[in-house]
Amino acid sequence: MSNSNPIDLLSAVAHAHDDESQPLATFGAIDSALANAIGHRLFTILVHHRAQRESERIYSNMPQAYPVQGRKAITDSPWMQRVMVQGLPYIGRNAADLREVFFDHELILSLGCRSVLNVPLRWRGQTQGTLNLLHEEGWYHNHHVALATVYAQLALPAVMAHSLEA
Repeated sequence: MSNSNPIDLLSAVAHAHDDESQPLATFGAIDSALANAIGHRLFTILVHHRAQRESERIYSNMPQAYPVQGRKAITDSPWMQRVMVQGLPYIGRNAADLREVFFDHELILSLGCRSVLNVPLRWRGQTQGTLNLLHEEGWYHNHHVALATVYAQLALPAVMAHSLEA
């Protein structure tokens, strides 16, 4: 994490919206800004396809481990209810939290990630997707949620455009 000016980071994301290489320009700018503002090892963006009860990874900073690819079924797990249905962020603070919530916890742990911050992207009372930041144990705290939520909402135009094009 660096000491970059928060306004400069937000401005870079706003300017990325003008880039023709959407949605990657916006996703890359958000990835870079969050790496500087909060920190992460793994960063992904998921879009929520409510009608099909599926989620789809549309961005990953580690495409070898977490490629952008097909969809997976949405379950009725407590995590899914909290983040996707209620639109509340989730902080997993350690490996035990990750094991409890994610079926792919072994892969996550193998990447040195032991904490997670999942932030819903909300529009008109509905969750459209999530920003997912993963890092070393104990990295994320409640004070990170407000800033991550701003970036989640800045991702929304690119996420919704991706959904329309898919």
